[in-house]
Amino acid sequence: MNYDLITLIGPTASGKTALAASLALRLGGEIISGDSRQVYRGMDLGTGKDLSDYRIGEVSIPYHLIDIVDAGYKYNVFEYQRDFLKAYQQVRSNAHVPILCGGTGLYIEAVLKGYKLLPVPENPELRMQLSDKSLDELTEMLSQYKKLHNTTDVDTVKRAIRAIEIEEYYKKHSVELCSFPKFSNLLIGIKIDRDVRRERISQRLKLRLEQGMVDEVRTLLANGISTDDMIYYGLEYKFLTLYLMGTLSYDEMFRQLEIAIHQFAKRQMTWFRGMERRGFVIHWIDACLPMEQKMQEICGLLKEE
Repeated sequence: MNYDLITLIGPTASGKTALAASLALRLGGEIISGDSRQVYRGMDLGTGKDLSDYRIGEVSIPYHLIDIVDAGYKYNVFEYQRDFLKAYQQVRSNAHVPILCGGTGLYIEAVLKGYKLLPVPENPELRMQLSDKSLDELTEMLSQYKKLHNTTDVDTVKRAIRAIEIEEYYKKHSVELCSFPKFSNLLIGIKIDRDVRRERISQRLKLRLEQGMVDEVRTLLANGISTDDMIYYGLEYKFLTLYLMGTLSYDEMFRQLEIAIHQFAKRQMTWFRGMERRGFVIHWIDACLPMEQKMQEICGLLKEE
């Protein structure tokens, strides 16, 4: 195989992890996660780590960039670029195939494009100016920028303010292509019918709640993670925290969270379509195909190189 990297992208509940693991088993690969929340220890059910998918029969597929920082930390794309490169070099040193798999569009694109990103300091004056804005107002402001930030993850006021803070910083500090390696990359997208995706999301949400997702959030809070930080992480952690705080009833929490995850998946697909407009060639594979047929399609693409 002449590709430096194989990348699998797709919305939540599309079956990315299971496909990446099967591909790694077939090719002798290791998986590098491209998910902005799976980096956190103790945030398992809510981030959909699905670690059981990395075990196929008696074989455990090696994976990277999962459980690398403590919950409560604010991990960012600058750190992800650094950590990805370390993981990539480790996989290559093992003479294995690196398989990047995830749904965080900004992280994936930052690696594949090789953006020169700088760590962005806090801007107290800007934060004060934005403090009375609603999430809708902040989202509209964010849409006026050049789409550097990953808007798929912006579902709280605090995250939206941080996103604008990043954009304002980069208006004054240029984002350039740098010496970050340029990969020959096969980019595969998993497409899934909207109704099927919605059904899978709802079923998975029910299952994870049954598996103890409320207790997971309760434990994180008991271990000292602030409610503000939990809400900052968005989606499951936001709504389950509001439920545990008594702000939402269980039924309200479930209904609002279900809607939020559906909206999140839609935003993920919007990002991936945007990648195509920005010059990425994505080979789309139907999520509902049998695993072996998906594998045959990918192997066919590898043979075409």
